[in-house]
Amino acid sequence: MIVVTGAAGFIGANLVKGLNDAGVNDILAVDDLSQADKIRNLADCVVADYMDKDEFREKTDNGQLDGKLRAIFHEGACSDTMASDGRYVMNNNYRYTRDVYEFCRRNQTQYIYASSASVYGGGSVFKEAPEYEEPLNAYAYSKYQFDHHLRQSPPDGFQAVGLRYFNVYGPREQHKGRMASVAYHFFNQYVANGKLALFEGSAGYAHGEQLRDFVAVEDVVKVNLHLLNTPSVSGCFLNVGTGQCRSFNDVAMAVINSLHDIFDKPQLTLEAAVSGGYLSYIPMPEALQGKYQSYTQADIQALRETSYDAVFDDVNAGVGRYVRHLWKQHQAAQ
Repeated sequence: MIVVTGAAGFIGANLVKGLNDAGVNDILAVDDLSQADKIRNLADCVVADYMDKDEFREKTDNGQLDGKLRAIFHEGACSDTMASDGRYVMNNNYRYTRDVYEFCRRNQTQYIYASSASVYGGGSVFKEAPEYEEPLNAYAYSKYQFDHHLRQSPPDGFQAVGLRYFNVYGPREQHKGRMASVAYHFFNQYVANGKLALFEGSAGYAHGEQLRDFVAVEDVVKVNLHLLNTPSVSGCFLNVGTGQCRSFNDVAMAVINSLHDIFDKPQLTLEAAVSGGYLSYIPMPEALQGKYQSYTQADIQALRETSYDAVFDDVNAGVGRYVRHLWKQHQAAQ
């Protein structure tokens, strides 16, 4: 059996669907469904069983699941980068991840877990090495701390690998609220108001020109499945991004023009969108100041060295596909 924690969440649910599409249905879905509407993410998926995250932790700790699990994709976490309860974040993200790791060590179970590009903080080099890591908030620190633990206590004879996700977007993220991708928020803004508001420039970047490595969730799933089938890759962290940064303006224009294509309206340049009132800029919230990554770009050399050679979707292709998906959902809800 394969376990997916955070199975009703964004990446977890897409991973369950990806496993199904690969012919794998013997899946134990683990999550916390206090936010009950997340269950919609699994409505079109097949799983063998469901277990609450606390029950799963108890059963892995006391040996009830020993010898029963082939692999664990550990995607469950508090993903709120603005969370103020550091004790909760560290228990939920660091200690839980460490406890599951010890189960995998004891059982020689494959362990593929979600780290985060947030461990790099405000740096300008995004390579999997300690000198480039400087987390800026509790969420980032919780991810960083388990990565550090893996360095100090590497796996022996089994696969354990962390994936440092960059800015992931795509279907099944509607429950994430403010933590959903900018592509999701831009779509909803534009459908509701016919215009978008982006943050003004910061850290030397012009308005909307802050740069991130935006990666489609479909590509994230492909990387996870590649590693499941490549168990020799172990004891390391791998960046999961496209390797090419794009601006928030680029994402905004991909959303606008994808919707204009659906509406049979003319395509716009950035300049035309601004001058026409389709795009404007607002001050950055005080809560984000000093904690905001204005630039990310994954160094994916280590990932490529695992024999992963698939081409990543760029923003225009990936966001365009996502907008069409969101519009279909929007129409169905009317």
